[in-house]
Amino acid sequence: MAEPLGLHEHGYTCREVVDLAAEFVEGAMPAHETTLFEMHLNFCDGCFTFIDQIRETSALSARVAEDSLPEELKVELLRAFRDWKRT
Repeated sequence: MAEPLGLHEHGYTCREVVDLAAEFVEGAMPAHETTLFEMHLNFCDGCFTFIDQIRETSALSARVAEDSLPEELKVELLRAFRDWKRT
């Protein structure tokens, strides 16, 4: 996989793409910002791949019902996200 360039490409840096990924994938980004965001993706293979992975993860997780998860896994997931800190 190509690594994100970390550069300011057409309105966004790679860090900003990561920060705004959910907003973009959910279609909640204003049209003008979406255009700039997509331009960055066109020039940055790493960010394009990252967004593709977010879309795939979202689609797969939408197919899993909470009551189908073993209780131990629920506890482990909640612990992992509770302890997660942004660097």
